[in-house]
Amino acid sequence: MSSQPDRNSAITPDEMAQATAEAMYASDACSQALGLELLEVRPGYARMRMTVRADFLNGHEICHGGLIFTLADSTFAFACNSYNINTVASGCSIEFLRPVREADVLTAEAVEQTLSGRTGIYDIRVTNRSDETVAMFRGKSAQIKGNLVPTTS
Repeated sequence: MSSQPDRNSAITPDEMAQATAEAMYASDACSQALGLELLEVRPGYARMRMTVRADFLNGHEICHGGLIFTLADSTFAFACNSYNINTVASGCSIEFLRPVREADVLTAEAVEQTLSGRTGIYDIRVTNRSDETVAMFRGKSAQIKGNLVPTTS
């Protein structure tokens, strides 16, 4: 029998998470435009960083909550897509805990809490340069059809 082995069986879950992250980031114009950096990804986990630019400030001269949300949401997306199954958000919430100023550096860390069937729950903690929590985000994911990285079976 001369069938070719599944090429994905030869790579580790961490390598698959990295491959899916690279494919996603290459197509993620929003994260790129905002300067979001993907620092780490592994199955069910992602960490990203964002420097707060002057054009991220609102009328109170603090970082617009929508941009903090976007950092958390993007980090959530990389974590829940790390298994190479297309996954989208089905709901989320955020709590803003302290203001963020221009030039601060925010880090978002997404941790899978549960994955059951096609649904997952992820908690994302956003911290400032002093490692103070500035926001907490919880996202619920839903797996849909397709993959980010082509597979053979």
